[in-house]
Amino acid sequence: MSRSGYDDDCDGWALIRWRGAVKSAMKGVRGQAFFKDLAAALDAMPVKRLIAHELQTAEGEFCTIGVLGAARGVDLLRLDPDESDQVAKEFGIATALAKEVVFENDECSPWYGYDPETQMRIRETPEGRWFRMRAWVESNLTKEAT
Repeated sequence: MSRSGYDDDCDGWALIRWRGAVKSAMKGVRGQAFFKDLAAALDAMPVKRLIAHELQTAEGEFCTIGVLGAARGVDLLRLDPDESDQVAKEFGIATALAKEVVFENDECSPWYGYDPETQMRIRETPEGRWFRMRAWVESNLTKEAT
């Protein structure tokens, strides 16, 4: 199972209810405030790179949620990145939104680069993840929040 907690066993009405919870969390006041703060934190990063599977590395790199935590002065090392309820509570968002951000950050990359030297497709880079996630955050901000 992934850090998001998503698995393939969710279908039918369970999936419909879950997607409704995610949409509600994203469009609600807390979700929109989270996205607005997250966009600002991503834009303020001096080096625009995002990691996957952790909130923060020992070298000081962050996942999407970790960027906002660092901007807010949260001690990310005390949080378990696999505990969505704990992360959601720390950031004042619904668990459904925390899981969705993690899923998008860690598992949702349709983007691959192309290495002209080897003429092969390559996995997303940390820089590519930043651009993808920044666009995703922007796409989830409503006009009222921007």
